[in-house]
Amino acid sequence: MKTILKGTGVALVTPYKHDFTIDFEAIVRMVDHVIGNGIDYVVALGTTAETPAMSFAERKQILETIVYAVDGRVPVVAGIGCNNPLEVIEQIQLFDLRKVSAILSVAPYYNKPQQQGLLGHYRMIAHASPLPLILYNVPGRTGVNIAAETTLELARTEPKIVAVKEASGILPQIMRIMQDKPEDFSVISGDDALTLPLLACGLDGVISVVANACPAEMSRMVRLALAGDFVQARQLHYRLLPVMRACFQEGSPSGVKCFLEAMGLMDRHVRLPLADVSDTLRQQIIQMVKNF
Repeated sequence: MKTILKGTGVALVTPYKHDFTIDFEAIVRMVDHVIGNGIDYVVALGTTAETPAMSFAERKQILETIVYAVDGRVPVVAGIGCNNPLEVIEQIQLFDLRKVSAILSVAPYYNKPQQQGLLGHYRMIAHASPLPLILYNVPGRTGVNIAAETTLELARTEPKIVAVKEASGILPQIMRIMQDKPEDFSVISGDDALTLPLLACGLDGVISVVANACPAEMSRMVRLALAGDFVQARQLHYRLLPVMRACFQEGSPSGVKCFLEAMGLMDRHVRLPLADVSDTLRQQIIQMVKNF
């Protein structure tokens, strides 16, 4: 039976100190913050964690810290992906995954593979993985779209592939997956602003950036929608929408880190090649936190 993650997952940010070293104490605070406010599972080492700007040793330390801080309260998903399937398999073997529930693996970027290449990439990883695998389709970042037919083929033929995080923004594609997928295959929103309409299409939840800053509101909106209460869910969606816009207006996770600093949870530093938000947006975010 496939593992199905439902509800709200948070793509956890990586806090940095003023010298851009990792703030492990702030990671523990963030884990307690999101779990204490109703998040259903934590995603470590995703895009929002600025994983491409880290060494492998740092990634191992971060995953170990998150697993320790979670302490079994909710499932942990680990982001392990790159454009070389052999390297993904090597990393899977090197990480301590004993207390991790699933692996989130981004589509191979830069290579711009054909759909047949994507099938081969994910099949190779699935056959080597000790854990369930979640596909991550984010063509705006990778330069390649996992077509609905490719996702469905993997869902039907690879027992280890249990879900897809869909951040393509292509609604007909996502609905095609929902229409034809196996019953025990999960489809997860990868776009905060589209989560409510996608939940209306039957998706299983979201892996959210905004939930770093607003875990209670985001998780409640998702729970209401999954229960069919779209009237109350819609009210929360429109309350969260300005926060969502501000989080992504000048790049992620720069925006959401600015929210978290204004909330007193961590400093807003991001590593190059990312940059801080403008002073104008920062003042707007500080005011939004006061109003919210």
